Amino acid sequence: MRAREAGLACGTLRPGARNAISDVPGVTVGHRTLVQGDIRTGVTAILPHAGDVFRDKPVAASDVLNGFGKSVGLMQIDELGQLETPILLTNTLSVGTCSTALIRRAVAANPEIGRRTSTVNPLVCECNDGFLNDIQALEISEADAFAALDAAGADFAVGAVGAGAGMSCFGFKGGIGTASRVVTLDRKKFHLGVLLLANFGRAGDLRLPDGRRIAPPAKPSEERGSVIVVIATDVPLEHRQLRRVIRRAGAGLAWAGSFYGHGSGDVFVGFSTANLVPHAPKTDLLEHRVLAEGRIDKLFHATAEATQEAVMDALIAAETVTGRDGHKRVGLRDIIGSTP
Repeated sequence: MRAREAGLACGTLRPGARNAISDVPGVTVGHRTLVQGDIRTGVTAILPHAGDVFRDKPVAASDVLNGFGKSVGLMQIDELGQLETPILLTNTLSVGTCSTALIRRAVAANPEIGRRTSTVNPLVCECNDGFLNDIQALEISEADAFAALDAAGADFAVGAVGAGAGMSCFGFKGGIGTASRVVTLDRKKFHLGVLLLANFGRAGDLRLPDGRRIAPPAKPSEERGSVIVVIATDVPLEHRQLRRVIRRAGAGLAWAGSFYGHGSGDVFVGFSTANLVPHAPKTDLLEHRVLAEGRIDKLFHATAEATQEAVMDALIAAETVTGRDGHKRVGLRDIIGSTP
């Protein structure tokens, strides 16, 4: 089930055909889900285009709203404004494994990496799924990361899948959510899409789009989770503009009920498929189009709306899950279904 099917549409802007990050042409998503015994974890891969990302690097940016996290690759993105690999999402203790997988995949396609040319900057972001998953088992392997990359397509599942298999959100079962918005510029249609890994929010703080506060049958707790928000667009943007745009994901999280608590890692990553930087440019100067700054509010609005709806998407798609040591998270639809 998707958010709109459950009456949880957010805002006024029009979604894309799939209402997913893959409405941005060329963007694909794949999952590898591991569910057995006390294991509830996985990997989610976001590919910005079908080519070699190391060779043709999308303009990219990151923004950290609250830095309680263990991601890899953000520093170089902030410095150079470029994405060099697909993006992998996973659990906190599997970041290293997934980083190695991205490096191996890049080196296999570009044997000169680290020898005749620069090294590669893998991008892996994480959330802690330890409440439902035996995170100490270190179950994720490089093969799982490769499987997520190889499974990438324009149509993909949401909810308790991939990296979202063991995540929690506002005391409910969390996971992967996505949404998109159509933006018109110079009478042409562009897209902005969001995919997020929802593992944040204090029980009792969730606000639905109609203003209702919904609480799970769980004790209130401190805000100790995290959320990774990945934003893609085909609007031509420079690094600085892109960082301004993705920062507005914080508005969507707040509309959903988050206050970015001390223990919450709130990390945003974005890229534009319109401006690619060649690894080996043939000229000294590169030509890039950029959005007129005075039009940027359209993207701010789209980011906030799509982020809020992606949170609802993750929550409504995730079914009730029992995991490690009998720990349980109830799916939001089980509660909404019984609410007058």
